[in-house]
Amino acid sequence: MTLAAPVHVLVMGVAGCGKSTLAAAVAAALDCPLIEGDDHHPPQSRHKMAHGIALDDADRTPWLVQLGVLLGASRAGAVLTCSALKRRYRVLLCTAVPGLATVYLAITPEEARARVEARAGHLFPASLVDSQFAALESPDAEPRVLRVDATHAHPMQARQVLDWLGSLPVLQPPYTL
Repeated sequence: MTLAAPVHVLVMGVAGCGKSTLAAAVAAALDCPLIEGDDHHPPQSRHKMAHGIALDDADRTPWLVQLGVLLGASRAGAVLTCSALKRRYRVLLCTAVPGLATVYLAITPEEARARVEARAGHLFPASLVDSQFAALESPDAEPRVLRVDATHAHPMQARQVLDWLGSLPVLQPPYTL
């Protein structure tokens, strides 16, 4: 799929919602890089999560700054997976990349927990799912956000995102969010 201009997309939501699967499909369709947010957690954050300790703002801020730099450095556009649970986290990413399009994969706590429990060898344990929902600030009222049902079939999700991206106005500097 070719868009009028390079697009930067954040695919966000709690653990188990399917960020990586959807983001990979969208990045492939747009022929742009995929940035897997989990790959950029520092060792101390990985250690905390592996031991069932939820990350706090002090853990997340440098990680989010790094993700913003990586996303902004991709002039051809890119798709980023990142939980981005709080509004301030999304604002930080949008500051790094004005005009960022956000896809919010919405899921119930029960479904997310079941999916995380079914994953073998992932750094994020099911015991932390509740902490993600406790931290989640819905982006539904924010600009340039598409809510996608995480329980829909992956091809349907990808089509919904691509159709939405194709309908977004191209932002020119100065950007407005």
